[in-house]
Amino acid sequence: MEPKRRNPVFYILLAGIWLLVIAWQMEEHHRVRVTASNGLKIRAGEIANTLSAFIRGLRWGGAVFGDRLEPVLQELVNSRTNELVKPSEVTWIALLNARDEPLASAGEPTIELGRDIVPENGLWLKGSMIMEFAVAGAVLNQGGTTNQSHTVVAPPFRELTNNFESWRRGSRHENRSHEDNRTETNSDNRRSSHDDTFRPRRVPFWAHGMSPEEYQAMIHKRELHGLVLAVSTASYEGILSHDFWMRWIIVFFSGISAIGVAVAWRNLAKSSDLQLRLVRASELNTHLKELNLAAAGLAHETRNPLNIIRGMAHMISKQPDAGPEICERSRAIMDETDKVTAQLNEFINYSRPRQVRRSVLKLDAIIGEVVRALSCDLEEKKIHLEVGGESFSVEADEQMLRQVLFNLAINAIQAVDVGGEIRIIAKRTDASEASIEICDNGPGVPPERRTEIFKPYFTTQQKGTGLGLAIVQQIVLAHGWEIECVSNEPRGAIFRLTHLKLAAKA
Repeated sequence: MEPKRRNPVFYILLAGIWLLVIAWQMEEHHRVRVTASNGLKIRAGEIANTLSAFIRGLRWGGAVFGDRLEPVLQELVNSRTNELVKPSEVTWIALLNARDEPLASAGEPTIELGRDIVPENGLWLKGSMIMEFAVAGAVLNQGGTTNQSHTVVAPPFRELTNNFESWRRGSRHENRSHEDNRTETNSDNRRSSHDDTFRPRRVPFWAHGMSPEEYQAMIHKRELHGLVLAVSTASYEGILSHDFWMRWIIVFFSGISAIGVAVAWRNLAKSSDLQLRLVRASELNTHLKELNLAAAGLAHETRNPLNIIRGMAHMISKQPDAGPEICERSRAIMDETDKVTAQLNEFINYSRPRQVRRSVLKLDAIIGEVVRALSCDLEEKKIHLEVGGESFSVEADEQMLRQVLFNLAINAIQAVDVGGEIRIIAKRTDASEASIEICDNGPGVPPERRTEIFKPYFTTQQKGTGLGLAIVQQIVLAHGWEIECVSNEPRGAIFRLTHLKLAAKA
């Protein structure tokens, strides 16, 4: 009983371990998600840095021309074989001013600029991730003497304002002197300033003829402050999908393992319980055997007093001075004694251990002996008995086979009416086995009683002991045969004995 007490605790422990495995896999999947998202952000930053470096490389005379920049943006978006980016990794690029208005873009817009705010960690949408990067000191100009769009790296607003008056006067001398001073100043500044700050050595040619207010308005409108980059999340989702299925497989097989361990533990508990029951059954079986021997001995010892009682009753009935009443009572005592003796003989026969001693027997000879032993009963009820089938030999215990056939035949004789019919048919079922059928035209056996008639003390006959068919069942099981009761159409019953082993031919 101890395994049953531990079963709930053990199952709860298994379930807890499985839940820990699930939590562990969920944590690992979250870690992979964070790592993949950070990798995608780093990749977007690398693409933005590459684009910034490319823009700096396109500077000429303080300007980056649009006809050189636009193909680059389109190539990044429509890339199929570019070594810098994976195929179709970049889906949208937009250059923004201080008001988050697009100055230049490539690809299909993913969000509405100016309304949708891009978080610092990126905006995750279905199929893409959007990030915004800061860009300082760049101006996108349209028109000018070249009638082309170009991006210009502009000087600071304060310096432009101080020098605009001299630009407007058009004094070549002053401009030259100013440019010389600017050259020296800019040389010093380039040595001390950050690498990403660019100050042209001369006034941009596109700014001539503009007032400081116009220039500042243009700068506020065309100055490049941000870069919005949308990258595809296909690789990110592929990594998550692959990792999810791997984690799911681990959880699934861990669950199967937990179920297997639980079933094994349950079987172990059942095996322990069955072993305990087996020990108890063995003890009970030993006790029943001892009780059976005691009952058989008691029945055997009871027969001797019954024989003495019957003999004395018979002697009383034979005395010369015994009257008719004494003779009648004596005969009643003898009849009842005979009934009890018959029941005791049947009980002793039923309780006797069945030790099979097989030998080769001619089946038709055994059947003939049984028919001759029952000839008086057959003649008394004028029953027609027919023996048919094949002639062959079987391996069986001679005394037990004779008793089986005798009990089945006497059961059929008791079942049929006067002038009834009984048939005994023996036939081969295959090359190594045979069967015997005892058929009668009596009332038959109802289907609900066909399994109960082989139980001890179950009988439908008034004079029966209820042990005849039970003894038949014992002998059948001892030989490894099978017996069944089926209906005999149109009337009667058939007792079929199968799996009799045919004797090998000499």
